Amino acid sequence: MNNATTQVIRPAGAGHETLYVLLLCLVIVLVAGAVVAWHGKAEDTPHLASNQLDARRDLSAAEQGIYADLRVTLDEIRLLREDQHTLPAPQALAEEGFAPFAQDASSVSRGGHAWQQLEDRAYIGASANPSVAGSFLMRISEASDAAPDIWLNRGNGLTAPTALDDSTLSAAGWQQIVAQFDAGVTRQHRH
Repeated sequence: MNNATTQVIRPAGAGHETLYVLLLCLVIVLVAGAVVAWHGKAEDTPHLASNQLDARRDLSAAEQGIYADLRVTLDEIRLLREDQHTLPAPQALAEEGFAPFAQDASSVSRGGHAWQQLEDRAYIGASANPSVAGSFLMRISEASDAAPDIWLNRGNGLTAPTALDDSTLSAAGWQQIVAQFDAGVTRQHRH
């Protein structure tokens, strides 16, 4: 006798497996979010005074170029001052080819600044085209390791300031350029 027994085996459903995989993914996302929140740092951006500009965020491309040139040339100016015991004239710096004092295609495209020396303490570059780049003023400190002290004025018909202290410059519309270094390195456009 042949008693054939037939067993019916149902196929395994994918419903439970899918549920377990989704729960595992949810746990991974929650753990990753908790780790990011726990290790995240609040962005501490120092606030600028009303008479200051951020060199990275508040300057046009032409102004950033002039600012960078002034910072680099400042070292050369200090060396020349040590040798000559006086600040070199803007014409002498232009003859040596130091940007932004040299009159070349770059200086014309950046506003065509006319540089002059104020007393024996500063240089002022009056912009011929303030819509491209404002006028710059760079005070030279006696200390050879002092931070660059560069100011910007975007006004038209600019005259040389009567005094070079912070309050007089601020009252005349000058704003000090401050280089802030933080984690963000991309340029932010404010519209």
